[in-house]
Amino acid sequence: MKRQVSIILISYNQLAYTKDCLQSIKKYTPKDQYEIIIVDNASDEETKSWLQEQSEIKVIFNEQNVGFPAACNQGIAIANPKNDILLLNNDTIVTSCWLENLSTCLHSQPIIGAAGAVCNHNENLQGASLVYDDFETMQALAKENNVSDASRWEEKAFLIGFCLLIKREVIDKIKCLDEAYSPGYVEDNDLSLQIIEQGYRLMLCHDCFIHHYLGSSFRKDLTSFYTILNKNRDYFQKKWGFHTFAFDEMKEASFYLLQEATTLLEINCGIGITLLQLQYKYPNLKIDGIEANPHKADIASHFAHTIFPSLEAAKNNTYDCILIGTTLEEIDNPQDFIKQLKNYLTKDGYIIGEIHNMASLKNINLLLTESWYERLPEQRHYFTIQDIQTLFANEGYQDAYIFSWCAALSEEEQKQADILQQLVEKPYDRVYYTFRFRK
Repeated sequence: MKRQVSIILISYNQLAYTKDCLQSIKKYTPKDQYEIIIVDNASDEETKSWLQEQSEIKVIFNEQNVGFPAACNQGIAIANPKNDILLLNNDTIVTSCWLENLSTCLHSQPIIGAAGAVCNHNENLQGASLVYDDFETMQALAKENNVSDASRWEEKAFLIGFCLLIKREVIDKIKCLDEAYSPGYVEDNDLSLQIIEQGYRLMLCHDCFIHHYLGSSFRKDLTSFYTILNKNRDYFQKKWGFHTFAFDEMKEASFYLLQEATTLLEINCGIGITLLQLQYKYPNLKIDGIEANPHKADIASHFAHTIFPSLEAAKNNTYDCILIGTTLEEIDNPQDFIKQLKNYLTKDGYIIGEIHNMASLKNINLLLTESWYERLPEQRHYFTIQDIQTLFANEGYQDAYIFSWCAALSEEEQKQADILQQLVEKPYDRVYYTFRFRK
């Protein structure tokens, strides 16, 4: 271990979770590597009484629930000033070598500012493919998984705060979590961007698995949950200049058609979510991006080779592959756009794109309603796969490869599809297409 760690847990009732979490920490973490700080947000008497008996733990008792960000800041304030800070949800079970592996990654390079774990949920693609029915099996699988391996450290634009180890020098620079997000949610998106803006990298450690119950009290009242979530999303957008949906803007479907390439350009790269995933999968790939939103481009510039504000700004550059996502649905003149792209492709370069299929059963049913126009997705153009084939063929593109994404139809929808296919032979379950065309 490079440095000792202050593990900060926030409790609000849920005593059984807290006990299990602490027991796992004691069992799977060398005693001299950490201190534990619990900030209790006005729990019931049973929880407070039990916490008062824990002499080896630093505890702060709040008279009211101040929320997650403020409680974390309270814990950070009383932590050993030399220690790294680990934010850990109390509804987690840690495993062998968990803290050692996180710390090894964190201190492997000065530029790494925070490291996070994978778990049994795949939010933010932080899931692991461990399958288990009991904790004994989970711990055995985690032991096999938790072998320190730098090749399994993935840079991210965001790390979920259920288990997040932050370097002390980073804490000293950003000072605290933004308490405007109280009582919670979205504060870890904000925290991640604060760390990136200070010039540090965020690393997801696939060699550190922990179990997460995902038992937050916030989610029990869905009306209140979404009210808080939407409030915090609005605040985030005003602060950063883009919506939190930017963290989900990955062209993952395009990965299936990616062939050997040394240079790649991503159109509408957002904050760099796709760029980072590609860099993890293909470390030697040189990647540029185009992003018109200056706030998104500022974040993406930390990850890509170059971020251009427009396609014209990328002149004199050529690429083996250009990812366009759903751009054809969003621009004024798709025909001119794909003609222009030829100037940016190498001799055997290719384009990968994605479209929503207007001939899918879902959209056919939508067109049968009186309010179909109001309910269509907000985009400028709507395509079938035949439209896309014609569009590219008219500009001399060749070697088309098209991959369809199908929806699971209900019994009633299958009956509709059977009737339609008696009239025209079309697979109406195909709601989405990924396509590749070569120059």
